[in-house]
Order: sequence, then C-alpha cells, then structure tokens
Amino acid sequence: MSNTNSTPETQSSRKSQNSHDTHDTHDTVRNERNQNEADGRRPTPMEVLRQARAQLTELTGLVPETVSSFEQTEDGWSVEVEVLELARVPDTMSLMASYQVELDPEGQLTGYRRVRRYERGRADARGGR
Repeated sequence: MSNTNSTPETQSSRKSQNSHDTHDTHDTVRNERNQNEADGRRPTPMEVLRQARAQLTELTGLVPETVSSFEQTEDGWSVEVEVLELARVPDTMSLMASYQVELDPEGQLTGYRRVRRYERGRADARGGR
C-alpha cells in the first residue's frame, strides 16, 4: 500500500504547477478576448468556458477541476464548476464545492456564488445534482 501523504515539497511543486497553468490560461483568455474584439465577434462557447474558469480563479484563488453544467441564458451564460476547496488525506475526504458563475454575452463574469460543498468521495443524495 502506498503512502498518500504529500510532502511540503510535493505540495509546493503542485502549487507552482497550478500557478504556471493559471498564468497560461490567463494569457490564452486575454489573447482570445483581444482577437474577438479586433474581429468584432462574440466569443465561442469554448472561449466563454475558458474565460469563466480564468476569471473565477482570479477572484477566488480556487482552480476549477471540472465544468458540471454550461448553458446560454437570456442574459449571457451560466456555468457551474467544481473546485477543490480544502485538500485532505485521503483525497476522498477533500472538500469540494460547486460554484454557479454568471457571464454576460461577451464572456465577462458578472457574478458567482457557491451553491454547495461536499466531500470528494461522497455520492450526492440529491439525485444527480
């Protein structure tokens, strides 16, 4: 059986990698936004998803792990993302959270809120949500 405890060095390298990935994502989002403005077009759904993730990370410091829902609304876009809020050992006991993120038609974040918090290893008793 392997030891799942992270050393400070491992945690530091993970944070460094996440920071590097976040900077790359911000650069990509910035480039896409500039290109869209130059072309006079609205962002594609994938560009909106990248913008939502990058903007939520910038505001909260939490890195989205997955997107659990994504839809266009009358006012723009609505995205629900899952983030790791508190890492624990074992990983199945880590605290996760779902955030509802609202964006305007151009993909600019207009608001967000945490809609639930749960342990990573727990099945959802609310029937799929």
